[in-house]
Amino acid sequence: MPDPTPGKPFDLVLFGATGFTGSLVADYLAEHAPAGTRWALAGRSAAKLQAVRDRLAATRPELKGLPLLIADAADRVSLRELAERTRVVISTVGPYLHYGEPLVAACAEAGCDYVDLTGEPEFVDAMYLKHNARAVETGARLVHCCGFDSIPTDLGVLYTMRELGPQTGPVRVSGFIRVKGTFSGGTLASAMAAMSRPKAMARTAKARRSAEPAQPGRRFGVLAGPPRHDATAHAWIAPLPVIDTQIALRSAAALPEYGPDFRYGHFAAVRRLPIALGALSLVAGLALAAQVKPLRQAVGKVVKPGQGPDEARRAASWFTLRLRAEAGGRTLVTEVSGGDPGYGETAKMLAESALCLAFDDLPATAGQQTTATAMGEALIERLTRAGITFRTLGAAPTGAPGR
Repeated sequence: MPDPTPGKPFDLVLFGATGFTGSLVADYLAEHAPAGTRWALAGRSAAKLQAVRDRLAATRPELKGLPLLIADAADRVSLRELAERTRVVISTVGPYLHYGEPLVAACAEAGCDYVDLTGEPEFVDAMYLKHNARAVETGARLVHCCGFDSIPTDLGVLYTMRELGPQTGPVRVSGFIRVKGTFSGGTLASAMAAMSRPKAMARTAKARRSAEPAQPGRRFGVLAGPPRHDATAHAWIAPLPVIDTQIALRSAAALPEYGPDFRYGHFAAVRRLPIALGALSLVAGLALAAQVKPLRQAVGKVVKPGQGPDEARRAASWFTLRLRAEAGGRTLVTEVSGGDPGYGETAKMLAESALCLAFDDLPATAGQQTTATAMGEALIERLTRAGITFRTLGAAPTGAPGR
């Protein structure tokens, strides 16, 4: 374990420890943080934080003295003090569009590394525009999307490209995701918040594209196409409009080994066509409801923030992401798989991301990063030891071509 940073009493602080996902991250850290890790729980309610600590200490008495820090997402002074006291902050407080920016700003200013589990494209783009430059100056690494959105995709594509080797020609990668799982109220609230602002999201994305450095001689794009059956996925597939595609393309832009002409497509994969059509209809319905405030509020009452699936349901959940890469006349198929995607594995991914930033020997980076650019192979190794599988399946039929 490296020497502590002077003036920083903590290696990690978990902000939002009393929420549904935050409590799972706390459980994971309690079990897996290396001996000697200086970590603390943070949130706005001392009583709720004490309850989390008491629960952890019931099985791990050494945590009876785990520090508790009072900080509020709406109180910038408390967030600045938090960021100044730790090397890495873990944020589970969403929807991030509503509550996330003050903590990102505090970390960028204090030179403190930051990880979260957002899947909100507008938030990620806005944080780049507002805080990337300052984070580069202070050395802070701001790493969003450190949960199921978008670690399996980002690191799965990185793993695939490392298996292929450096590329000098076109690369086409398709990701086919299959899941069995449920969602919490916080996840639903974040999704509805993101879908309720399509115009703002488009404006922010355009502003980011204008602000990002040009990539002379390199091209990046999205693979799409209509719903269809795919031979590699062994399933019906349909384009999945989530942030994973953007994250994979940003990693590609930052890593030369992805080649000069890279495209990625992210697809939902289901065994039967009626299920695929039903899922598309559900997403369309939620997107429509998100545009109307009374409908948005009604959907939010189905599962409230702070609520989520019980342990038995999480134990029965799983995910598989199959990746097909076509480059240099080769077709390579890889796979990333694990357990409960939304909560068990997301808590694991988020916690291991923070531990990786705190303790691993990593490339020198700063500013807004992806998991592939900030942590890469080190995080793949951590997640592999933690039970998430990265494997190469070999060549396979290509199915319908991407577009």
